Amino acid sequence: MSRHEAAAGLPAGFDEPVFAEPWQAEAFAMTVALHDKGLFSWSEWADALSAEVKKPGAASDGHDYYEHWLAALESLLSAKGVAGKSDVDKLAAAWERAAHATPHGKPILLENDPGPTAGRGSASV
Repeated sequence: MSRHEAAAGLPAGFDEPVFAEPWQAEAFAMTVALHDKGLFSWSEWADALSAEVKKPGAASDGHDYYEHWLAALESLLSAKGVAGKSDVDKLAAAWERAAHATPHGKPILLENDPGPTAGRGSASV
């Protein structure tokens, strides 16, 4: 289904879905959930996101907005002592390896990671 076809089912006034990729919706949902749990305030979030989108190299058309969103979330996780950048990078690499090791059509599980952290069972960030 094309984006145009998907947009056809949206209410009047919407041209296309808000999220271009599933990971964008997941990053949005994680941010809302972490705020709801009290990890950060909305003003802290706005400051972190604003700092990211104002960095040099940001696309003027905004196509990289959710990349900045994710960077802001990672920055807050680090600032709050929840997970440092290296922790997030290691976990992302483990998920990537697990995805490549998982047969098509099967759920991707971190336990499928054949890499250096294989066998750890679960991730905690």
